Amino acid sequence: MQAGKVFREILLFKVHKSNMAVPGKPILYSYFRSSCSWRVRIALALKGIDYDIVPINLIKDGGQQFTKEFESLNPMKQVPTLKIDGITITQSLAIIEYLEETRPTAPRLLPLDPKERASVRMISDLIASGIQPLQNLSILKKVGQETQLAWAQAVISSGFRALESVLQNTAGKYCLGNEISMADLCLVPQVANAERYKVDLSPYPTVMRIYKTLLTMEAFQVSHPSRQPDTPPELRA
Repeated sequence: MQAGKVFREILLFKVHKSNMAVPGKPILYSYFRSSCSWRVRIALALKGIDYDIVPINLIKDGGQQFTKEFESLNPMKQVPTLKIDGITITQSLAIIEYLEETRPTAPRLLPLDPKERASVRMISDLIASGIQPLQNLSILKKVGQETQLAWAQAVISSGFRALESVLQNTAGKYCLGNEISMADLCLVPQVANAERYKVDLSPYPTVMRIYKTLLTMEAFQVSHPSRQPDTPPELRA
């Protein structure tokens, strides 16, 4: 089956009971294992936003993100992509900031205080720009099968050393004090990636304490990769 046909077919698939998307409802193009998509799923859950989901398999058929249909939505050919309020937004942090700015209900994902807001963005960018891109699928393919695990472990460990140092100065219950923020939405998927790549996480007690605390929350559980419509049966929770 050609990738374009596959893409058109999966447009009919959604996370809720109906087989057709509801006009006006946000649509998230996502992959169950994508850490960037997970960030956005957490944000949507925390904000209580009902949405439809279109799974984009990053591996099947050579990668469904490379179809012409999907490229027209996201020229970078990446997930997540969110259609909401009549616009299409790509890049997970841009999506999260838009959700916060247009729906500033609790929990506030960006603090009102400029210094605290800068700290949240700093931690978020440390993860989203300084760690995750170095161990994502496109980079690992270029590294080569025989060295992928060692590469992922090395770049995640390097980033986590910096992250642990930062969090020792900013954290309370969460990444910044005792309120959930965008930084926490970045931390959880990245730690899950580290676990997947069998990184030794014992040197990062602050990171792990926050991670375990956040995983007890419903928004982080319902958005988890093991509970998505495109999660393979063998990986379902």
